Parts: sequence; structure tokens; C-alpha cells
Amino acid sequence: MWRDPKNNGRSLRDAVNNNRLRVVVAVIFLLMGSLLYKLYSVQIGQFDLYTAMASSQHQVYSKLKPERGKIFLSEEIKGVEKFYPLATNKDFAEVFIVPKDITYPEIFAEKLFNFLDKPKLEMGGNNPATGTKVTVSTTTKEEIIAKYLKKLDKPGDPYEPLVSKLSGEDLIKLFSYLSSVDNSSTSSPALVVPEELELKLGRLVYKSDPEKEFEVPGFGFDLQKYRYYPENEIAAHLLGFVTYVDGEGQGKYGLEEFFNEELFGKYGSLKSEKGGRDSMMIVNDREYIKPEAGSDLVLTVDRNIQFAVCDKLKQSVKKLSAAGGSVIVMEVKTGAIIAMCSEPAFNPNDFKEVHDISYYNNPAAYYQYEPGSVFKTVTMAIAIDQGKVSPSTTYKDEGQIMINGWPKPIKNADFSTFGPHGVVDMTVVLDNSLNTGAIFAMNQVGPKVFADYVKKFGFGERTGVELGSESAGNIDNLLKNKVREIDAATASFGQGIAVTPLQMIMPYQAIANKGMMMKPYIIKSILRPNGKRDEITPKQAGRVISEKTASTISGMLVNVVEKGHSKGAAIPGYYIGGKTGTAQVATMGGYSTSDYVHTFIGIAPIEEPAFVMLTKVDSPKGIQYAEGSAVPLFKDIADFILNYYAVPKTRK
Repeated sequence: MWRDPKNNGRSLRDAVNNNRLRVVVAVIFLLMGSLLYKLYSVQIGQFDLYTAMASSQHQVYSKLKPERGKIFLSEEIKGVEKFYPLATNKDFAEVFIVPKDITYPEIFAEKLFNFLDKPKLEMGGNNPATGTKVTVSTTTKEEIIAKYLKKLDKPGDPYEPLVSKLSGEDLIKLFSYLSSVDNSSTSSPALVVPEELELKLGRLVYKSDPEKEFEVPGFGFDLQKYRYYPENEIAAHLLGFVTYVDGEGQGKYGLEEFFNEELFGKYGSLKSEKGGRDSMMIVNDREYIKPEAGSDLVLTVDRNIQFAVCDKLKQSVKKLSAAGGSVIVMEVKTGAIIAMCSEPAFNPNDFKEVHDISYYNNPAAYYQYEPGSVFKTVTMAIAIDQGKVSPSTTYKDEGQIMINGWPKPIKNADFSTFGPHGVVDMTVVLDNSLNTGAIFAMNQVGPKVFADYVKKFGFGERTGVELGSESAGNIDNLLKNKVREIDAATASFGQGIAVTPLQMIMPYQAIANKGMMMKPYIIKSILRPNGKRDEITPKQAGRVISEKTASTISGMLVNVVEKGHSKGAAIPGYYIGGKTGTAQVATMGGYSTSDYVHTFIGIAPIEEPAFVMLTKVDSPKGIQYAEGSAVPLFKDIADFILNYYAVPKTRK
């Protein structure tokens, strides 16, 4: 068939054009489909994500820090309770440098050294404000000034931190001191004395014109709340301290750590909208959650007694050149801690400057030691409670005794000077602190019963007092299925076991409380942020000995003070009961021949006890026995407390 060649060419072109059209339509269709899918994905599938992203461009969420709860001592005056803060919160300055505004960096570097560093170096490592020992760097004056210059001499730099936690008083003194430097092109400025300035609403202003702000070009500050301890070293071991990480305070040691959650409170939050440059506005009340302040703690500690105890302990440790010491005063009927103090102490306001971090631990509840002869009272109470001995029970003292399985004799402390005491009764055993007599009393009940009673008295377990890092002691030698004779023998006079001072005072509390042991506590009440007050009630730990046994032991302890090694504890007008303990310090492979721990535990007055007190002195120089160290310290404090409580005298 004949075809027109022209028509054939046209058909071919049409076919090509149709194919191109189909491709274009397909591409358009695919693009529209992709667009529709994307719209669906954004508007529906990822609606929450993009809403949040859009919101973040207009809204700001702030976490609001709560105010940390306070710790108080309380005192009732004419029926009105008055609170004294031991731990509170105070505004401190964080000072910074603006190097771009500094004209004379060399002069300022010298002045900063003179104000911030020179006083410490001149005090020989003591903080000039508190007098407490601090770590002294071997860095020289030139090196310190060079560090300041490195911060000051940075043209264009808008910010360099200088010092944190500077008190308001010191901030005013620093800025006054720096103000004498001519840091501008004008004539030298006149020195502004600190008395002319004050901090008001976070600004440093002139007292004469509070609207006029005082500035030192190149220096600035921000005020931040930090933990503050008004009484410095007083009760430091009870309190602990607070550290700050990214502005958040965390309690460390003592009550600050134990009650950190209650003291911290709860964060609040604030949702605000950006309303222009450097401005915000609260959206509405529903977007604001108020932070909840922490709870306040009120302690059982008596303010006046605590101050007296700490002062007298510090004087005693210094006088005796001792390594340290502890005092615990406890209310007999409740177990409430009236005072607790230890040396060496530290200032929680300057805790970072302490050169030995072991100072942070509370020696009265944390450190374990072999108590020595104060434990003989426990041994005697066990034997009497079991009906195996009485005060008049006798035995023959040879001055020393051999124990099966032990290669050398155990001797009385006075064996080298006195020798055997002969036939004596149990009262003489306590009066003269005879090791052989304690072993005799223990043997009457047997090692197993003896060990069970020791556990019953709370040794080898934490008391549960609210002080955080408390040690359990160590009576492992008495926890075996079969207690070795030598372990029971040495434990009977307070060696070979480890206790804390707090554990050691508790049997005496039970004796004074007619055989009932109380749980020691230091929190009197908790003041909640909602106004509610939770009172803490005393709790019984359990009866450890009978009332009759407690009465018998109390009489024997009076005899120790009247006729025995503790005559120095006697106070005219009162019957005092107590017992000394002089223990060798355990070392690797034996005991020290020069270091001793001296302890005295006394009850006053014995008829109606107002308190029980432990005094402990570590390694006093030149004094071998507790009657020359711990006993005089007890008498000094006990005399003060009896007068303070106005306890009536019962004897001439």
C-alpha cells in the first residue's frame, strides 16, 4: 500500500510527543504524591515533634531551686521556744573579672594577691577569719600573681571567674580596696571606705544614696545562696557540710547527708514565653509550680551544754597535747543526745581548706577502738544478771592468770607495782579494775552466754542514730559457734573487741535507766514546709538487764568513785557513779607501748540521773591512766551541767 511519506513522519513525531507527555504527567503525579505524603507526615505523623520545636522557639522552661531546710538548736525561755540556727542559708558573692575593661592588670594582680592570698600565708596556714588550720600551698607570691595576670591581661575577654563564696562583708572590703586603682582615663579616684557601702537587693550601693550603684570597672559579682554555719566549729561533726555541683547542694557527712532529701526540698518549674529581647512573661498560673522548701530539723542538743562541752574538750586536748578526744552527754530516760563534740574539729564554712579529710568523720560514732576497763562494768552486769556473782562474791587474785591456748599470762594493770591482791570481792574488782576479776566473772556465766549478752547490749551493730557514717564496731571473736577462751577472756576487760564511743555509753545509759536501753537519737522534731511539726518520740531498744541488777551495778559504780580509781570524778553534794578505762592502742601485730586511749563514763547523780556522760582522750602526753585525763574532764563538765540544770544536792 502506498503511504504519503509526509504523513508517516507526522505520526512518528506525535508518538514521541505523547510519550514525553506521559513521562511529564507521571513525574508530576509522583511529585504531588510525595508532597501529599510529606504534608501528612508533618501535620499528622510528626505533629507532636514539630509542635514542641515551634514551642521551643517561643517558650522557656526553668527549673526552680528550693531553699534548703535549716538545722536548729532550741531553748525554752519562760514558756516560749526560741530557735538558734546551726545551719542556715546566706547570700555569698561569686566575683568575676571583665578583662576587656581592665587597664592596669599588673596593679590589680598585686592587689588581689594582697587581699585574697597574703593573709593566709602570713597566718602560717590558718584561715584569718576563723583561725582554723588550712592547707598551705607551696606556690610563691610571684606564681600566684602570675595566675591573676593570666586572667586579667586578656584584651577582649568579657568574663573570667575570680573567687566564689565570698561573704558580703568581704565583698565590700574587696571592692573598696580595688577602688583606689585608677582604671580609667580620668584622674585617680578617691578611696571609698567599706563603711560607706552596703549590699542592697543584690546591688553594691552607697549608704548615703542607695539609688547610686558602686562599681569597680573590670569587676562584677553575682549573689548565690550557700550553706552557712553561724557557730563555725561548734557541732561540725554532727552537721557535716554541703557541697555544690552546678549550683545544686548535696549534703556530705553528718545530718546534712543523712537528711539530705528532707533538707533539700522539691524543685519547682516555670514555663515562660519570650516577649522580646531579654524579657519574659509567665504564661499563666497553671504553668508555674512553686518549689517546695526543705524541712527544718530541731535537735535534742542543748545549746549551752554543747558550747561548754566543746570548749572544755578543746582546752583539755590542748593542755594534755593529746591527739584528740570526744565527749557524749545523753539524757538517761530517753536516749536523747544532749551534747556531742570531738577534737580535732573543723569549720564547715571552710571545709575545703581542711588538710586531713578524716577530720570530717564523727569520731564519737565512726571511729572504733578497744575500750579497755570501762567494759568491765558490762561484764559484771552480765554475771550479776545471771545470778552467778554478787558484789560480795570473792575469788583469789594472783595478779595474773593463764588461759588455755595462750602462751603467756594475762596480768592486772597494777601487777608490776602492787602484785597479787589476794582474796577480794567483786566490788574490789571494779574499784581496782582487776583484769583477773573480770575474767573470773565472765567464766561464771561461760563464753557463750557472755557473748550473747554482749550482742544484746548492742555491740557489733549500729545504734541507728541519725548521723550517717556510723560504724558497727567489731566483736567477730565473740560471734563464732564456739567462742575461744582467750577471746572471751580479753573481751571481758575490753580488749580484742572494737566499739564506738556511742556504743560504749549505751550500757551505762541502760544501767542508769533501770536496765532499759533506749535508742539514741538527736532529732527532736521536724518542721515541715506546710507548717506541720513532727515530734520524735523516744524508742526503747529493749531490756538488757533486770532492774535489780541495774540498781546493784549503780551502787558498785558509786563505790568506784568513792574508793576506787575514779575519785577525781567526785563532785561535792552528789553521788556520782562511773568507771575508767585505759586501753592500749592496737597496732599491726600487737599493741603500742606508748599510746593509750583514756575513757571515763559516769552517771550523775546516781539516785535520779540527769545524764550519763562519756569522756574520751586519745594519746595524751605524759599521762598513762584515765584518772589523770578523762576523769578531770568529766568532773569539769558534770559540775557545769549539774549547776546548769539546778539539780538539788543530796549529800553534805
